[in-house]
Amino acid sequence: MSTQRLWLRCEKKEFERRSALTPTTAKKLIDAGFQISVERDEQRIFDDVEFEAVGCTLVDNSSWPTAPTDALIIGLKELPASQEPLPHTHIQFAHCYKRQAGWSSVLARFYKGGGTLYDLEFLTDATGRRVAAFGYHAGFAGAAAGALALAARRSGEKLGRLEPYENETAMIEGVKNTLGGSAKGVKALVIGALGRCGRGAVDLFRKIGLSEDDILKWDMAETAKGGPFQEILDVDIFVNCIYLSSFIPPFLDKDQIIAAGQNRRLSVVVDVSCDTTNPFNPIPIYSINTTFSEPTVPVDLGQDLPLLSVISIDHLPTLLPREASEQFSNDLLPSLLELPRRKTTRVWTDAEKLFHEKQKEAIAAEGL
Repeated sequence: MSTQRLWLRCEKKEFERRSALTPTTAKKLIDAGFQISVERDEQRIFDDVEFEAVGCTLVDNSSWPTAPTDALIIGLKELPASQEPLPHTHIQFAHCYKRQAGWSSVLARFYKGGGTLYDLEFLTDATGRRVAAFGYHAGFAGAAAGALALAARRSGEKLGRLEPYENETAMIEGVKNTLGGSAKGVKALVIGALGRCGRGAVDLFRKIGLSEDDILKWDMAETAKGGPFQEILDVDIFVNCIYLSSFIPPFLDKDQIIAAGQNRRLSVVVDVSCDTTNPFNPIPIYSINTTFSEPTVPVDLGQDLPLLSVISIDHLPTLLPREASEQFSNDLLPSLLELPRRKTTRVWTDAEKLFHEKQKEAIAAEGL
């Protein structure tokens, strides 16, 4: 069997410091016979020399388009928008299977180049559960960002630029200090509380000092009656952590918020799920993703109502880049080790089948 080549590309999204491979998982792949190329990247949380020390070959930043076509290109976030054909096999979060903005154009690039997409979001085990996900750290970081936005609001300010934390302890202490030492008295509601993402949000709220009674933990049972939900307006922070796959009634809408007038406690909405351009978005009160440099966007409610801010950053786990990368890459490792047998291994054959189904829809949409 020939050596399996894997090429870790750099991330082009601003502030994205996470990595699909870590020096730890790269070494395990090399020990299993893989050949790993790593693009030099000053933005990545792991230094280039950490990869070099375990046997990876360092290559130029953004040089993957010239990589041998038998090298699988692995990254995290979507590629920059382009019309260039894609002849390689890519492993990444492409954000194009749920008809997000520009979805068909992304898939058309693979059609034109003859390449293949293995979307990380849709690599699942035999029970349908994702083999690797950043959900826990997304929820944890999203709740932290929500608490920081609330503190800024209480000080009459807008939340400024967010910077990654060295570790979880530093994040917890930083948030608590910003809130004056503790978040006691803050009330939060988490929808999707039983999933990975929701558990992360709940854990952060506990660790910064919210009492258990002030953390409302909702999941499918609590939302079964259908929204909008008045209870959301009665907390300080609302965190949405659901995985959306089909239409559901909105959790919250502008008419409901406006009708509440001055009698609204809600100050911050954190949409960790970030289905901004999804036609089924259950929080249709905003229309743009926010960023680490501009983490909040105000909801347009008119001049006489209290401010309501939305956080909709689609790569929140990069607030804890080292820990999030280590956890994700370690969970992904067993599937990566099966790449030489991807034509017969279920996790990869299922992912390739889904790619071809979605690509067929894109071809029709693009008129190719």
